[in-house]
Amino acid sequence: MGKPTGFLEIPRKDRTYKPVAERIRHFNEFVVALSEEELNAQSARCMDCGVPFCHEGCPVNNIIPEWNDLVYKNDWRNAIDLLHSTNNFPEFTGRICPAPCEAACTLNLEDIPVTIKTIECSIVDRAWQEGWIKPEIASNRTGRKVAVIGAGPAGMAAAQQLVRAGHAVEVYEKQDRVGGLLRYGIPDFKFEKSHIDRRLEQMAAEGVVFHLNAHVGVDVDIQQLQQNFDAVLLAGGSEQPRDLPVPGRELDGVHFAMDFLRQQNRRVAGDEIPASEVISATGKHVVVIGGGDTGSDCIGTSIRQGAASVTQLEIMPKPPEKEDKGLTWPEWPNKMRTSSSQEEGAERQWSVATRSIEGEAGKVKTLHAVSVEWGANGPQAIEGSEFSLQADLVLLAMGFVHPVRDGMLEALGAELDERGNVQANTDDYKTSVEKVFAAGDMRRGQSLVVWAIREGRQAARAVDEFLMGCSDLPR
Repeated sequence: MGKPTGFLEIPRKDRTYKPVAERIRHFNEFVVALSEEELNAQSARCMDCGVPFCHEGCPVNNIIPEWNDLVYKNDWRNAIDLLHSTNNFPEFTGRICPAPCEAACTLNLEDIPVTIKTIECSIVDRAWQEGWIKPEIASNRTGRKVAVIGAGPAGMAAAQQLVRAGHAVEVYEKQDRVGGLLRYGIPDFKFEKSHIDRRLEQMAAEGVVFHLNAHVGVDVDIQQLQQNFDAVLLAGGSEQPRDLPVPGRELDGVHFAMDFLRQQNRRVAGDEIPASEVISATGKHVVVIGGGDTGSDCIGTSIRQGAASVTQLEIMPKPPEKEDKGLTWPEWPNKMRTSSSQEEGAERQWSVATRSIEGEAGKVKTLHAVSVEWGANGPQAIEGSEFSLQADLVLLAMGFVHPVRDGMLEALGAELDERGNVQANTDDYKTSVEKVFAAGDMRRGQSLVVWAIREGRQAARAVDEFLMGCSDLPR
């Protein structure tokens, strides 16, 4: 490494956020980047450890120590080439990945991991600024055609890899814009959509054809795609939300989180939302049920819309403030985390189950809950712990159970696994249907963007090998 003693001499320093009072007034990104000098110093902290666990912690197996060293040496041009060798879209992961690589960093044993995510994002942002990222057009065409269903990160990664291998690739997306949940699930204040648009332009120049407002299984026949293409890749995500079967669920003002988030993203994009369909937190007491990233996104969005209050309920127990390093490292630790949105003014409660929702004139007004205690048989209500919350808007952010089965999957007849996902392994990504493959959340269940990119890349290699008998694409 360029500075073997850097980790001993240089304190960890990461990106910061703009003040809460400033950032909640808009839906733009609010991260304050490090200077080039600071990035140079932070990359020098990579300690050339004998076993770089960051590789294993990163789902796409980014070659982290090497591009840290390149940044330290100010060789940004080679750093982006190395970064792109494992990750098609590092500007995505550099913004919204929870950074399992940092949890796996050897320096995380002392709670001072290398700022890997920040350096990754800085490399790709610098590359865009310098004009180094250009279309990579295949020198030869194979004459084979591949249909990719779904334009989220898995479908995008697979499509880009396949078109660079020389195949004719067409992507079918049910929404009116490319990006999947990157576009219509993650708020703009965490991830501005211009990052997707730049990649869309690059991919279109490379030869990928995008069909928008093309809902396979509804207005596009899946059997027709099977006939017209040499291979079909299912990358449609896992979009069936977990519901809350309690009295009052049907009341006006109780919504799935994605309906709320998708609408706000459309509003930021300039779309007109009919007044009768508007879901707004303005002036309302909001209760978010679910303690994960989607719940956090609902908090930040509600606060920016001008909610009177925001309360987040989580059925799981409150995590410990600090993990047991000897037990968890280098795996992802269970510990208390506070997102930027949660910092902005939400009240958080753990070990809480919703009993019922009460309303007036068909509109939600009160949420009734109870504290629970976790044991061998799961959560058990604690007698006498019942309480109520004022609630004008209830957002269900409890995760997703499996892909939507109506339409395409029913018509296709592909086998599903025990969790309801499309059955396919990570060796060949083949489904039970001839020449049909599956990758991303549709295959593995709801997961991280970085896992979607990994599966899209690996599935592309599997499809290429299926079509050509061998493949030069990386896994």
